[in-house]
Amino acid sequence: MSPANEDLGLYIHVPFCRRRCHFCAFYLEIAQPDPMTLFHSALVQEISLYQRKAALDDRALQSIYFGGGTPTSLPAAQLAALLTLIRATWPIEPTVEVTVEAHPSSVTARDLTVLADAGFNRISFGAESMVDKDFASIGRFGRVRDTASAVQAARLAGFRNINLDLMYGLPGQSLRDWLHTLESILMLTPSHISCYALTIEEGTRLAQDIARNLILPPGDMLQLDMESAAERFLGEAGFSRYEISNYAEPGYVCRHNLLYWTGGEYLGLGPSAQSYLDGTRFGNVADLTTYAAEILNESHLPIRDQVTLSTSERQRDALVFGLRLLRGVPRKTIAAAERDHQIDGLVAKGLLDADHDLVRLTSLGRRYADTVAEQLF
Repeated sequence: MSPANEDLGLYIHVPFCRRRCHFCAFYLEIAQPDPMTLFHSALVQEISLYQRKAALDDRALQSIYFGGGTPTSLPAAQLAALLTLIRATWPIEPTVEVTVEAHPSSVTARDLTVLADAGFNRISFGAESMVDKDFASIGRFGRVRDTASAVQAARLAGFRNINLDLMYGLPGQSLRDWLHTLESILMLTPSHISCYALTIEEGTRLAQDIARNLILPPGDMLQLDMESAAERFLGEAGFSRYEISNYAEPGYVCRHNLLYWTGGEYLGLGPSAQSYLDGTRFGNVADLTTYAAEILNESHLPIRDQVTLSTSERQRDALVFGLRLLRGVPRKTIAAAERDHQIDGLVAKGLLDADHDLVRLTSLGRRYADTVAEQLF
């Protein structure tokens, strides 16, 4: 069974941040010169190891995504050199989408020029909020004005495809605060906006603060009101909601993220990076020291948790991930996944809408997408 989407992407996980935000449960390292040097050396060697394996079969990359962490914790010249190495290693589509994530306070105008000149053509800033008081409870450094300055500098450097990540349901955030954030973000004229509901991850500083009654947890009904407000507000501004958390102006849907939702394939590099190739899901070890030692000292890939999916598992994944897209999934995907009974039950509960051609999440279903996914698994 070939992938539903023949596109191929490359993901590079840069596991460094200046400090950990209170809500963050991802693997990361605090940015320091020696670990960053070690990471760079290991990443270059990991690229070489995959080149020797011919793992991508000379297929051209449709998207390249530097995520994290905060990729711009690395010097801009180093990121540019890594992109040059990738271009020299694998075939690249002429229209390739090349994304780098950035904290608004972690890049200068000069950095952005270096990145744009190197071929990065999409940048994603973690804005989170446009109300300064929202930052304290989530441990985020920087100020609202940093986002406006970074977007302006990115545009002057040549970036036309600019995404802004937002979070709603933050501790102490009101609906009025959220609407102010949306209004302020639109004034920056991004091409893409991602809106994520705050979730409380076990083991995080935020979860500990809530358990100790230092801050209040986000209210479910308020988060739902904020989600509805975003859909209405951004829709009126010309943005299309194409995935549960993502809105884009015409022509600016994120090609890399679509790989995840449409059965496309991708290779992940860096500690904790995940991959999906030839029907197999696998991930790198989530530890920089072990990752680097296995690559540099033992010359082998630091892969963990490798699972080859059966045909039925791949069809099930195509259904579950595809339902994140507002356009829904074709009826034939439902039939192939053998989930007709579950689909009928979810339709009866008002979580799914179905016709002869497509099945899609309802407005209620989008609010409880994780519940729908659990029932389909």
